[in-house]
Amino acid sequence: MSLDLEIIRGRYFSDLLAQPEALRATWDSLRDSAVFDQINRTLRADRFERVVLTGMGSSYFGLHPLSIEMAARGWTPLMLETSELIHYYPHLLEPSTLVIAVSQSGKSVEMLRMLEITARKATVIAVTNHADSPVAREANMTVLTAAGDEYSVSCKTYVAAQMALSALGAALCGVNPITRLDELQQAAALVEDYLGRWQSHVAEFADVLSETRGIFLVGRGPSLAAARTGALVIKESDHFHAEGMSSAAFRHGPFEMLKAGIFVGVFGGDEKTRKLNDGLLRDVARTPAKSALFAPDADIAACRVPEAPEAARAIVEILPVQIITLALAAMAGREPGKFDRATKVTAVE
Repeated sequence: MSLDLEIIRGRYFSDLLAQPEALRATWDSLRDSAVFDQINRTLRADRFERVVLTGMGSSYFGLHPLSIEMAARGWTPLMLETSELIHYYPHLLEPSTLVIAVSQSGKSVEMLRMLEITARKATVIAVTNHADSPVAREANMTVLTAAGDEYSVSCKTYVAAQMALSALGAALCGVNPITRLDELQQAAALVEDYLGRWQSHVAEFADVLSETRGIFLVGRGPSLAAARTGALVIKESDHFHAEGMSSAAFRHGPFEMLKAGIFVGVFGGDEKTRKLNDGLLRDVARTPAKSALFAPDADIAACRVPEAPEAARAIVEILPVQIITLALAAMAGREPGKFDRATKVTAVE
């Protein structure tokens, strides 16, 4: 297939290739931040009845790894989209609740409403890219990323937020911060190495996705962050239908949709459920649909997620899907990540 790679070289493409730089800047910011010592000294699980993890879009989906780590370390996490929190669970915004609010801009309409409702009753930790945003100003503590400005679809802000959330998880869960930062420092080089082969990766995905009309991305545990975020960025970047869900949920109904023209990307994930995901791949292979494994040992080079420490896996798992957005755009002859109707900051609820 002949691909026009020049058409994809827009501002989203530039942001995507700038991710290693954003990760290095964020790592430097996290290393020098005093907020983690403050969190470690003042916030204990037994001080709160619950912790609410909230955000919208990829800021929400990216909370899966943190939720799992906190649950394993004695916290009681509850993931809620901010839109649901403010309308159906506002009673949770009280002094016995710790809120971890993730917002790239720090000023989406739902986040502003949440800040009004809680009015400093709940303890809020903000994770945001903008120090002067409302959520950063109103939060009790703020973890800042340093991804820089971003054109449209979340890419470098997403991976920077994943780095920040992993560092935050270490502070909240009593993990050695030096060890966690050492693990996270490896991410930038891994991302840089993978993206350095973007042209061959785009060509591979163009071949894999030829005649594809719909995409499912599935995974389990921490990999739900990449599966659900990945489907969202495909829709935003390419105006192409994609769904992200758990591998188990995929078997409960959507498996019936497998036919020619459907592609299923399965995140291998960690060892706890890798065999289950491998079994799903084998079952998909018996249908007319196409499928691929996203893991370090994947057969297709473009699908090989860099081998990373567990703390950094959520950062690197999104990479194959980002390349898919470029491949779909090149196949369609359009610039990826160019909004026709959406805006970078959602101001209307």
